[in-house]
Amino acid sequence: MQKKNATVHLLILDPSQNDAEALVSLLRNSGKATRAHRITSEEDLEETLKSGQWDLLIARDLDEEFRADDALAMIRRMDKDVPFVLLTNDYSRERTVEIIKAGAQDTVPVDQNDLLVLVVNRELAALEERRRRRLLESHLREAEQRCQLLLESSKDAIAYINDGMHIYANQSYMEFLGYDDIDDLICIPVLDTLTPESQDKYKGFMKSFVEQGEDGMTLNCVARRSDDHELNVTMSVSAATYDGEACTQIVLQPEHSDAELEEKLRQISSQDLLTGLYNRQFLMDALGENIAKAAKNSESGALAYIALDNFMSLKGQVGISGADLLLGDLANLLKEQAGEGTTLARLSDDAFAIMSQPCDEKTMAELSERVRKAVEDHLFDINGRTVQFTVSIGVAAITENSPKAEELMARAHTASSDVRKQEGKEQGNGVLVYNPADYETLDESNSVEAILKALEDNRFRLLFQPIINLRGEGEEHYEAFVRMVNKDNEEVSPYDFLPPMGPADTAIKIDRWVILQTIKQLASHRSRGHETRLFLNITAETLQDKTFTAWLSVALKAARLPGDSLIFQIREGDANNYLKQAKEFTKAIQELHCKISISQFGGAINPFNTLKHINADYVKIDGSFTEEIQKSDEAKEQVKEMVKTLQNNGKLTIIPLVENAGVLATLWQAGVNYIQGYYLQAPVPEMNYDFGDQ
Repeated sequence: MQKKNATVHLLILDPSQNDAEALVSLLRNSGKATRAHRITSEEDLEETLKSGQWDLLIARDLDEEFRADDALAMIRRMDKDVPFVLLTNDYSRERTVEIIKAGAQDTVPVDQNDLLVLVVNRELAALEERRRRRLLESHLREAEQRCQLLLESSKDAIAYINDGMHIYANQSYMEFLGYDDIDDLICIPVLDTLTPESQDKYKGFMKSFVEQGEDGMTLNCVARRSDDHELNVTMSVSAATYDGEACTQIVLQPEHSDAELEEKLRQISSQDLLTGLYNRQFLMDALGENIAKAAKNSESGALAYIALDNFMSLKGQVGISGADLLLGDLANLLKEQAGEGTTLARLSDDAFAIMSQPCDEKTMAELSERVRKAVEDHLFDINGRTVQFTVSIGVAAITENSPKAEELMARAHTASSDVRKQEGKEQGNGVLVYNPADYETLDESNSVEAILKALEDNRFRLLFQPIINLRGEGEEHYEAFVRMVNKDNEEVSPYDFLPPMGPADTAIKIDRWVILQTIKQLASHRSRGHETRLFLNITAETLQDKTFTAWLSVALKAARLPGDSLIFQIREGDANNYLKQAKEFTKAIQELHCKISISQFGGAINPFNTLKHINADYVKIDGSFTEEIQKSDEAKEQVKEMVKTLQNNGKLTIIPLVENAGVLATLWQAGVNYIQGYYLQAPVPEMNYDFGDQ
């Protein structure tokens, strides 16, 4: 971290040794101890950036063999947090805009030493703040991990409760009461884990605890496990916080220790059972630690995302058991190639990862190429049948400037996916290194920065599509959509610009912009006598954002808008992937009197399982069913049965993508509540549909 009197490690790109020395003298005369290195070539800069931590690069804007633009591109490619200042012979607005867009911090005319000192001071101060923030984030993460580890590894059965309901339980607590899944326990009140005789004692005990507020109060009672086995326990309680919320911690201690249970708790697995490699969770935790290590010690690493090409087709050829054998053989091949000093993990059915630190992306790319070649040349023997396949590998660097683990994994995943886009790589079978400059410049169509710039420039647009009550009851519903005007003046969805799995904060920013603008428009629209309600789509990132409902409450109050005018729509896939968060989100949203809708319903293997956990008011059936019911009687019956089951469970049903009048009779007979689609109206900028003319 840059201290007030610390030595400034300066890189200079200038063909003149004398001019470089003059720069060093200037900084020293301004009170900064300076240690400088003058860059002589592209190879020199690459080796220098790898070998140490540098605080600043000052480059002369001259037409040399290795130019300032090349040096800046290398800093971006290596993902180094090194501020870049360009010295120009004359001020040029166009050149300044160009170089700052490319990632530089500023330009300064070569003869304005006083301005240069001010710019250097500003950039060193900003660098110090970034390094301090990274260090604090590392400390915070370590502290949170220690606390979580203490809870999870504790032999004591510990849970947190709020309003009599479990909101967290460690492994000991779940095993003690006979539950395998935290989601099963979270649905159960504490009272239901006690025998009837102990329930009244518990109520009186908790009332005393609330009144007296004495931590450590104890109650002797009888716990009832999920298998109805009863255990005499001592329950102790104390005030606590969990995820920033006030709650109560309870600890259960049995009269007799269960040695077998304790042994089982010590054997918490971090392995993938099929391959014996580490599992995804272990890899993501280790990646987070390596990112923190890179930030703290400037120790770079690298991550490779290995995707099997055409795996679904391969699985169809050899069957499920054959695919399992194939994955096991591939894991052994990866172990042989990766060697020691690497971390190998299986991420999903068709994806693996290799991580190494200390390492750089060039070394990892070379290792990845060896892996790619070994897989391509290997003959896999699956039940007497010879199978060959290939892999596409994406490599991402782990540096002091790396994003969070999920976003870094997304970088490697993006590079792996882009192997297939390379010329001659239609089927994959290649290695590609993720270069941040290629994906994160303002001019790129898939750039996060392009989204943020569009937000700043007010290039987002809201569109509204009516949702009509098929029973003709005159309600006014719209669904809101967001579009972004890109550099080619085309309207596109900003969500399509985000790479897989991140970055979360950008998705949240888009969601909040949409919600805030929608609330303003809806408040104005309702003030003219309309009782309109709006469906708002939210991302998985907002589902996990614990600050969202507090923010929404303030926004609703500011607009004087009733909560029941908004219906928040969650995709079925997001709800299943983040079931606990979706359940908590739904509860918090409904406390604000807002409604919940599940969209894309019916795509999961057991779609009704989602509704056991999430108390949705509306269910929008997946649009694929709308197409299918026009082609087959079987699909019609399937939709009718689905609608009937949903309505028996008190859910209002919506069918989207209604493109013609021919399907209306079928939907009417099926008992569908609402319809939506271009047959009624395309999404438009105004809420102007005539609901009275149905």
